[in-house]
This record gives sequence, structure tokens and C-alpha cells, in this order.
Amino acid sequence: MIAEKESGLVQKGLNMKNEMEVIFDAVSNNESFARMAVAAFISSMNPTLEELADVKTAVSEAVTNAIIHGYENYYGYGRHGELQPYFTTTHPGKVRVYCRLEKGILYVDVEDKGKGIEDLSKAMEPLFTTKPELERSGMGFAFMEAFMDDLEVESVVGEGTCVHMKKKLGNGAWIDRED
Repeated sequence: MIAEKESGLVQKGLNMKNEMEVIFDAVSNNESFARMAVAAFISSMNPTLEELADVKTAVSEAVTNAIIHGYENYYGYGRHGELQPYFTTTHPGKVRVYCRLEKGILYVDVEDKGKGIEDLSKAMEPLFTTKPELERSGMGFAFMEAFMDDLEVESVVGEGTCVHMKKKLGNGAWIDRED
């Protein structure tokens, strides 16, 4: 028990605390890797299929936004039916996904050091896209908001963007608990 406390991992039902971080190249193939890494990370909470699908969708949207809009790496995201080389990167960069489970709540940050968002309020509007030529729907932030319990976005032009998301997993009320 002492080793568990020292490592920061305390398991007591929903009081479990755990965290992970993955950093990967901003290329389209890694979007599915990020989605599956987060799904594996939350598996210890025994999420419902709906919770699992919600989290995977939100992470996919955030990572895709970082790759396409933050770094403007379009390869693998062409129009329907177009073949694009998957390992070609036009703008090198990394995407960081940080997750923390604490008291039954999943915290996810998806961060890039790309170009940032010029007009954040406009970018958050459903159906707004800066990449219509790639047949982007402009629903990324709307999906993140719909599938997660909380969404906050920080962005500085020329420095990058960080998407912060929260989701309550399992049983219990969506409140801060002092256990």
C-alpha cells in the first residue's frame, strides 16, 4: 500500500487517481492511436459503451483539429476518395494528450504548439470551418461539447491551442466529492 501511495496511484473505488501522457507526431495516423490510448487508459473505470464512444469521439475531434488546423497537416485527410500519402508531414509538430482520472472524473487535455486560433468564439460555432476544401464539417468543437461534460479551449495565435475536457465516468453525481 505504501508503494501505491508513493507512486500517486490510490485505488479506493471511485477515489482512484491515475494519469498518463502521450506525445506523438502531428500526422493523421496518430489520431486513431490517441483515441485508443485514452480508451485503454479509462478501461479501469469500466465505462459504459456510451461513455467510451463519447470520450473516443471527443479525443478524435481534438487531435484532428490539432493536426489539421494547428499544424496544417492535411495528408490523410483529403476529399472523399482521394489518396494522400499518410507519412508525409508538411509542418512538423507534436500533439500532447494528457489524461487524469480522479474521483470518477476523466480530465483530458489535447495540446499543440501550432498556429493557434485567430477567432476562438467563431471557431466554436457549429458548422464554421476554415478548411471547406478538405470537406471539414465544422462540428469538431460542437461534438466535443456534446460528448463531454465540460469543454474549455485556450489558444494564442502563433503559440498553439490546448483543449481541456472533463467527463464523469461511472455511477454517482457529477459533483466534487471530498472523500
